[in-house]
Amino acid sequence: MQHKKVKIAADIFQKYPNFTRGIIFVKDIQNKERDKRIKKPLNKVIEQLNTQQSVIKDHSFLKSWDEAHRVFGSDPVKYPPSINALLARIERGGGFPFINSVVALFNLISLKYLIPCGGDDLAKIEGNLCLDFARGNEIFTSLGSTEIENPNPGEVIYYDDKSNQIMCRRWNWRNAEFSKISIDSKNIVINIDGIGDVPQSTVIKARDELANLLQIHCQAILETEIITKNVLEISLPA
Repeated sequence: MQHKKVKIAADIFQKYPNFTRGIIFVKDIQNKERDKRIKKPLNKVIEQLNTQQSVIKDHSFLKSWDEAHRVFGSDPVKYPPSINALLARIERGGGFPFINSVVALFNLISLKYLIPCGGDDLAKIEGNLCLDFARGNEIFTSLGSTEIENPNPGEVIYYDDKSNQIMCRRWNWRNAEFSKISIDSKNIVINIDGIGDVPQSTVIKARDELANLLQIHCQAILETEIITKNVLEISLPA
C-alpha cells in the first residue's frame, strides 16, 4: 500500500521561496464538541487581541499574507486569508464559535502567532494532499454548502490529486465541506504556514505548541514535519 504524501509544487517555491509549512500528522485523537479547558485560553487570547486591534492591523505577518495573495491575483480584502478572517470576527464581536476541540486549538494557535492554521480529515482524502496553482477544473464545495465551484486558473489551491477535490481555496481563504474535521475524525493533517516576514522559527514554535496542546487536551498520537523549498514533499506515516 502506497503512503499518502503532502506535496508542495516546485512552482509555488519559485514565486514564494521562503514559504514554510509546518505539519502535524495526527494518527489518533479524541475530539470533543466542547471543552472548557480550551475555551478559557482561547478567550484569553481573544481578549488580548481586542485591546491591540489598531496595532495588529499593521503587523508584518498579516501584510505578508496579503501580498502573497495579491501575487497569485487574489484580492485579500474580498477573499481574506484565514488569519485575517479570524481577526475580523473578533473585531465584530458577538462571540467566537467553538466548533470542536481540534478546530478551537488551531484557531488559538493561529491567533496567538498571527499565522494561518488549518486541518483536514485524512480519511476523506483519496490521494496526495497537494498545494499548487489551479488548472481550473478542480472541484470545490465550500464549508456548509452543497454548491460545486471551480477555482480560477492560477489560484493557489490545496487539493486531493486523486479525487480532484479542493480542501482549501485561495491558499487559506475557504475550507471545503468534504474534508472538514468533526468529532468523529481520528486521522488528521494540520498545516501551520509562514511566508514573507514570518520566520521559519515561528512556524516551528507554533507547530510544536499546537502538537503539545493536542496531546494534552485530545490525547493525540502524532508526528510533526516541515516542508520548505529544500523538502518539497513528505510521506505520511501509515
